[in-house]
Amino acid sequence: MLSGLVIVDKPQGWTSHDVVGRMRRLAGTRKVGHAGTLDPMATGVLVLGINKATRLLTYIVGTSKTYTATIRLGQSTVTDDAEGEVTATASAAGVTDEMIYDAVAALTGEIQQVPSSVSAIKVNGERAYARVRSGEDVKLAARPVTIHRFEVHGVRRDAAAGIVDLDVTVECSSGTYIRALARDLGNALGVGGHLTALRRTQVGPYSLDQARTLEQLAEELNVLDMALAARALMPNRELSPEETTEISFGRRIPAGTAPGPGAATAEHPAAAFAPDGSLVALLADAGSYAKPVLVFAPGNGAPTAAAGA
Repeated sequence: MLSGLVIVDKPQGWTSHDVVGRMRRLAGTRKVGHAGTLDPMATGVLVLGINKATRLLTYIVGTSKTYTATIRLGQSTVTDDAEGEVTATASAAGVTDEMIYDAVAALTGEIQQVPSSVSAIKVNGERAYARVRSGEDVKLAARPVTIHRFEVHGVRRDAAAGIVDLDVTVECSSGTYIRALARDLGNALGVGGHLTALRRTQVGPYSLDQARTLEQLAEELNVLDMALAARALMPNRELSPEETTEISFGRRIPAGTAPGPGAATAEHPAAAFAPDGSLVALLADAGSYAKPVLVFAPGNGAPTAAAGA
């Protein structure tokens, strides 16, 4: 059974669910999922898992993301991006480059961010965007996010229109909303702002260089093998034949050394490989032992939760 990751270059105008539906038809299976939604306006890296590899998606969702984007200063919209109605305008002609760089610096590092009111966050069991569409004034709570990098590459001014467009790169933690970052930058400068273009270039270790368009995937389904995907994503542990046998039955083995900072946990496990290079399990440290969190049982085509994990 075909299992692995597919790195898609999502086209503009498609929802992440649309892409999953297309991949189900291309791969001939219903078991397809994605590791983090991209808005319809956005393009770029969307990581999909097929069959057994859907169990890896949990560990990809929380990784850092990198985006290139264009932020327009001088206009606010109801959705904080170009798809929403303009709700306020203010001339950005007086906003200097120095003011922009100072405001960008203030939004770099660990910050508290209020997600866009039209996000997919649930409020009392209903998506925030659905409440907004029904006319409700939705206020979401601020949440901690980390902006690892916020760089301005270009400043383009339209004096007649009173707008300034910024071309930026943002590297950030999971859960960051780039359109909220655009909104907050505009508000900090007193002129409002929104996102006019967004392209995701990196999700964890998976980059745009590995991505294929849906048209390319229709011609040749490029699937990243599960073992290669896990090697790039997690600390690695190479098993002996005896350890491989023990782990395949869900048993603990003596703790080993897996490259990478800190101990492996159930949330951030190590990937364990058999002598032939195949992915056997995901391991978490438990004192002097390593226990399987997830065992990819050979022969049955499906991963199983390890007993006692």
